[in-house]
Amino acid sequence: MADEGGGPALEPALAEWLSAREETGRHLATATPPVGVAWVQRLADLLATERSWQDQYTELIALGRNDRRFPPSNR
Repeated sequence: MADEGGGPALEPALAEWLSAREETGRHLATATPPVGVAWVQRLADLLATERSWQDQYTELIALGRNDRRFPPSNR
């Protein structure tokens, strides 16, 4: 999806990333030790999905910079 300038839009990537984070949080809330193999696999899958969306979001942000790189944190 494009923004008003014709480039990629940040909103869909941000919405999907936040959704992935919420799903991961819901899954973590169900943990009761000891956790089973299936629970651990689901968490690994959720974290991989979240990371994928985060990477896409940061790549889109970097498109607005001259060097096309995500800016370093000031923290």
